[in-house]
Amino acid sequence: MSRDPGTPRLLRRLNDRAALELLLGDGPLTRAELGERTGLSKVTAGQLLARLEDRGLVEVAGERAGGRGPHAALYAVVPSSAYVAGLEVLPDSLTVGVADITGRVVVEITLNPADGRDPVKAVHAAVRRACDAANVSLSRLRAFVIGTRGVVDPITGDVRLSVDLPSWHVGVLASLRETLGASVTIENDVNLVALAEHKYGAAAGFDDFVVIWAGVGQGLGVMLGGRLHRGITGGAGEIGWLPVPGEPLPSDVRRPQSGSFQRLVGHDALRGLAEEHGVPGVTVPDLVRGGDEGYLDAVAARLAVGAAAVTVVLDPGLIVLSGEIGRAGGARLAAKVEEAVARVCPSRPTVVTTRVAGNPVLRGALAAALEQAREQVFSDTV
Repeated sequence: MSRDPGTPRLLRRLNDRAALELLLGDGPLTRAELGERTGLSKVTAGQLLARLEDRGLVEVAGERAGGRGPHAALYAVVPSSAYVAGLEVLPDSLTVGVADITGRVVVEITLNPADGRDPVKAVHAAVRRACDAANVSLSRLRAFVIGTRGVVDPITGDVRLSVDLPSWHVGVLASLRETLGASVTIENDVNLVALAEHKYGAAAGFDDFVVIWAGVGQGLGVMLGGRLHRGITGGAGEIGWLPVPGEPLPSDVRRPQSGSFQRLVGHDALRGLAEEHGVPGVTVPDLVRGGDEGYLDAVAARLAVGAAAVTVVLDPGLIVLSGEIGRAGGARLAAKVEEAVARVCPSRPTVVTTRVAGNPVLRGALAAALEQAREQVFSDTV
C-alpha cells in the first residue's frame, strides 16, 4: 500500500506552525516545554526547533535554570524575521506603523500628505519614511494593510465609495500593489477597529459583537462567528445612513453629513443638544466628557436609536462604543446606552466602552497585517 509522500511534509508544517504560535503567545519556551505543549517527543521537538533555527525564524533567547543539570535553552521567535505595516488614511493626515513579526511596534509616525490628490504617491512616501525611521528595508514588509473611510468592495478589494477621500477610487489598489507589492490590502477603518477590539480590547473572547463608532462620522463594525461581516458590496456598517424617524432622508449620498442617523448624533447635532442643556465646552468630546446627567441621558438616547436597530436585526450580545464620543463618554455613557436600548428592545445587549489603547484603526490594521504575514512566513517552513 503506497503512502502519500506529502503527508510527513504537511505534518511537519502543521507542527512548525503550532510551535511558532505557541512561542509567540507563551514564549520563550524550552525544548521540553514546547514538546509538552504540542504533544511532540523531545526528539521531534528538537528537530523542529533546529529546522526553524535554520530558517531564521527561531533563536535561543536565554536560559532557564533547573535541577542539577545544565541550564535549558529558551527559544523565541526572531522578531526581525519579518515586518508588517499598517496605515490609517484621513483627509488631512496619514499615520503609519511598522511592527515586527511578534507584534511589537517599532515605529509610528503621522504625516500631513504633501499631495492628497495622489494617494499612491502619498502612501508610498509615508511608508518609506516610516521604514527609514525604523531602519527596516521596504522589501522586508510581508504585509501592508490600509484603513480608510468608505466602502471597500470585498471581492476586488478596491474602494468603491469614499465621500471624504474622493481620490481613493477603483484602481488605487492596483497602483499601490505595483508600487509596494502584492501584499497591500485596503480595509474599512471601522472594520479594523472591530478587529482591534476582538484581539486587544473589550471584545476579546467574543465572536459575536458590534462596534459603534461615534465621532466625526458614524460607522459600525460587525463580527459574527469570529469573522468580519462586510456585506455583499462592502456596505455593511454604514450606519450613518440609517433612517431615523423625525430626521430627513438624504437626497444625495455624496454629502457625508446628510444621513439621518448622522444628523441625529453627528458633531453639529450634539453641539446643538449641549446648548439646549446649557453644557459648556469647546469640542464635542469635551461636551460629552464633562456633560451633566441630563445631557448624557439625551446623548445616550440618540445613540440608542442606532444601537437598538442593530440589536433587533443582529442580536449581537455585546456592543462596544468607540470613536471620539464613545471614548469620551466612557463607562457612564455606555451604561446609559445599555439602559436606553433595553427599554425598546426585547433583548438587552451589554454595552461597554472601547478598551483599545492608542490608535484603534492603526492597531487593527497591524493586527490584520500580522495575521497575513504569519500565514505566509509560518506556512513556509519545510
